[in-house]
Amino acid sequence: MADWELAQSHPGEQLSHLQFFSMKKQQGGREIEFRIVVRECIPQGIDQSMRFVAQADKQTNQSTAPYTPTGWGSTLAKALSECMHAIHRFPYEGPWPDDAPV
Repeated sequence: MADWELAQSHPGEQLSHLQFFSMKKQQGGREIEFRIVVRECIPQGIDQSMRFVAQADKQTNQSTAPYTPTGWGSTLAKALSECMHAIHRFPYEGPWPDDAPV
């Protein structure tokens, strides 16, 4: 048990440890930065298969069926890897960072 888990006094508080990551997807000769938050939750019961949940800050496939890349697993590496794989599953169709109005 990690030290931070001891701070939770009631299971209903759902205390989580957050870690932030960034990756750049190469698409159409450009780079799209995705920020990923990995949430480590205190396990409820015996099942720890979803202790880590990762979610990207941008959706992909926006014009057809918007999809928020996610990943989960029993380790940080598994959740992060699944989320990164999900980012590559569909194209990014949103505004390009340098197309934003000034």
